[in-house]
Amino acid sequence: MLIKLFLSFAYIGTFTFGGGYAMLPMFHRVLVEKHRWLEKDEVTEFFSVGQCLPGAIAPNAAVIVGYKQRGIIGSIAAVLGVTLPSVVLILLIASLLDNVAGHPIIQRAFIGLRICVSVLILNTVFKLWKNSVVDKSAILIFAAVFLLSVFTNLPVAVLVVAAGLCGIAITNLRRSNAFNGGAK
Repeated sequence: MLIKLFLSFAYIGTFTFGGGYAMLPMFHRVLVEKHRWLEKDEVTEFFSVGQCLPGAIAPNAAVIVGYKQRGIIGSIAAVLGVTLPSVVLILLIASLLDNVAGHPIIQRAFIGLRICVSVLILNTVFKLWKNSVVDKSAILIFAAVFLLSVFTNLPVAVLVVAAGLCGIAITNLRRSNAFNGGAK
């Protein structure tokens, strides 16, 4: 199981570019669809928690998933898997970059990669929207977080925690109203 965990996260780390949310579709495909280690909603939840923690999202989410599967040793295997391909690639690129960075083909390749990552992130947004924005209160939370993220410099962690607290408050208010409505 540890080798399978390591190799699955190494696959994710090797074949996704752009980090963070660009990795979300691959996380979903490997962890939910292929191995069934997580439910659909858990991927989003783990990425949200990973966003609130210091450091990169993918290793943070790998810690949580690895721990869920095999405890601390599972966390270590998952984090090594997701980060090792990047470390090797960065070392390789760093050794070659000075020689090729100004080359027009390399610069054009980076333009194409940025476009691809943007499309992958947009695809992830659509998938998250379908699973997350399910009623009017979710639309209000979405709008508030979107506007605050665009027009303020609030840290992402503050926005995530505030949205979570709003979700808790709305759920509690609904339960309270349902309970009070049933008592009449």
